[in-house]
Amino acid sequence: MLKLYIGNKNYSSWSMRSWVLLRQAGIPFEEVMVRFDSFAEDGKSSFKTTLKALTPTGKVPVLVDGDLVVWDTLAIAEYLAEQFPDKALWPREAAARARARSICSEMHDGFNALRANCPMNIEAALADAGALIWRDKPAVRADVARLVGMWQALLHEHGGPHLFGEFTIADAYFAPVCMRLKGYTLPLPQPIADYVERVHQLAGVQAWIEQARAEDDFLDFEEPYRLSGSAPKR
Repeated sequence: MLKLYIGNKNYSSWSMRSWVLLRQAGIPFEEVMVRFDSFAEDGKSSFKTTLKALTPTGKVPVLVDGDLVVWDTLAIAEYLAEQFPDKALWPREAAARARARSICSEMHDGFNALRANCPMNIEAALADAGALIWRDKPAVRADVARLVGMWQALLHEHGGPHLFGEFTIADAYFAPVCMRLKGYTLPLPQPIADYVERVHQLAGVQAWIEQARAEDDFLDFEEPYRLSGSAPKR
């Protein structure tokens, strides 16, 4: 059986992409959660020790299939698409597949202001922080504007309910972004807010959210903006 190494569900947006893809597609896998710790760079990190035994990056997610180890979310997505062609994890039409790969690559390498200023934190209530970020961070507003334009065009072209009609790797890839947009209550036009909610309601996403909230594992180094475990929860 496939084995997927992930970090804490509450914080690990990269882990979420691969986990949700597998879960939503109905592909059986064994989960191995490796808890984040605060000693990432001093040689004392249990997280790094565990992950570097598998991959030179020492990062999650990592997919293990027998003797094969695959790391990086895009590589994992491509491997799963090849191994399970019947799941149509990429869009079925060639031009749409190319477009889906393009936007996933853009997410992989971009939207840095949104990622830096709005870290994924599923269990926290962050609307107040989101209002200040929206007011003070024009680069975040620019990232959201790009997402809105991208998603509006794709939803219009393919008719929804997901970016390419059916659920694909692209929707899994942007699921953590939807968590950020919703968690920080960033302003969105209604059609995009509706798409964010549809992603939020996917069975695989709901399972991730439920398990993230159940972790009850406050890590101060992951939340420099919230240095108490007693902040209100959603």
